[in-house]
Amino acid sequence: MKFRFERQQLNYLIIGFLTLLVTIMATSFVLRVAVTPPVSASIINDVSKSTAQEVIQVNILNACGAKGLATKTKDYLRARGFDVVEVGNHNEVYSKSMIIDRLGDLNSSKQVAYALGIKDSLVKSVIDSNMFLRATVIIGSDYSELNPFNE
Repeated sequence: MKFRFERQQLNYLIIGFLTLLVTIMATSFVLRVAVTPPVSASIINDVSKSTAQEVIQVNILNACGAKGLATKTKDYLRARGFDVVEVGNHNEVYSKSMIIDRLGDLNSSKQVAYALGIKDSLVKSVIDSNMFLRATVIIGSDYSELNPFNE
């Protein structure tokens, strides 16, 4: 009889331990999902992105006709960590340089503007998610006022 009583106590001890373990795991799961959800890799428009893993992709268009400006701007931005995926010429002439936000991420476009010395008032949104980049840089006739041409 004494052996049976000890075995019954052992069973209760094992059941108690397993109940405690399941409770801890369930609490951890609820805290992970509801209280502190996992980090999302999706872009949040309200947060400025400046980590080394996330690079702002841009294309550059020369809209003033002077040769070599897009290439010089490309070199300047790449030296600062931006990913310039394309350079070319715009079919119109612009008097002012500007940044066009392509994905609705004004913070990233403003970072590009800041790097080039373009005022925030010259950052416009023209959403075009087919371009697969965050911003378009348009170099206008005022290029001599921009940072890449003043170093």
